[in-house]
Amino acid sequence: MESFQEIKPPTLRDMVLERVRSDIVTGHSGPGTMFSVPTLAADLGVSTTPVREALLELSNVGMLAPMRNRGFRVVATSLDDLKNLFAIRELLERFAAEAAAKRRVTETAPLRVLADAIGDAVKREDVRGYLEADRAFHQLFAAGAGNPRLTKMIMDLRSGMRLFGIESAAGRNRQVASVAEHYQLIEHAAAGEVSAIGTLISRHIMDWEPVFTAAVEGREQRTPLHRSLRRPL
Repeated sequence: MESFQEIKPPTLRDMVLERVRSDIVTGHSGPGTMFSVPTLAADLGVSTTPVREALLELSNVGMLAPMRNRGFRVVATSLDDLKNLFAIRELLERFAAEAAAKRRVTETAPLRVLADAIGDAVKREDVRGYLEADRAFHQLFAAGAGNPRLTKMIMDLRSGMRLFGIESAAGRNRQVASVAEHYQLIEHAAAGEVSAIGTLISRHIMDWEPVFTAAVEGREQRTPLHRSLRRPL
């Protein structure tokens, strides 16, 4: 019998990374947007070190491109990139979910806390809060497979996923529908229901594809502007 391991509290670098990542994946900071380390550090009220580390991490997963003496530029994504990411994510996350169910995980309290946080964020229509809680949930859920390399691969893929359309009517409807699915995933993992959890996690992932695809297809090209993030961490 296995339990999900607790995830360490986020560092300042992690918090900066998640703040910038959420702006990129939701399209608030679109392709071509430039991030300057000193400017972003001043906007967030932190030192340049965690900001530089966060931007380098996003560069490593392909979301940003370093520009010599200028900062980091948001990299554009294509419809083919999006479809490829969905295909690989479904494959790996289904494998992880089924592995977790085979291990008969029963100590699921930390996951339920995160599922509650997801539901609360949806009720408040807090997209940033939803993304942060959802990411933490799936990181902890993937860890239930007992394979740290697999968890890292899954989270790296999630890091590169652009969530254009998540704030649309279809996106909000999908957020609402996903709330119950998180609890169902926990129940299947605890009960060892391998087939059921595989079917559910595939639907949980792939039902987002038409939402994001429609947004990418209809997205107008705009001149990128630097977006200031004047919100305290």
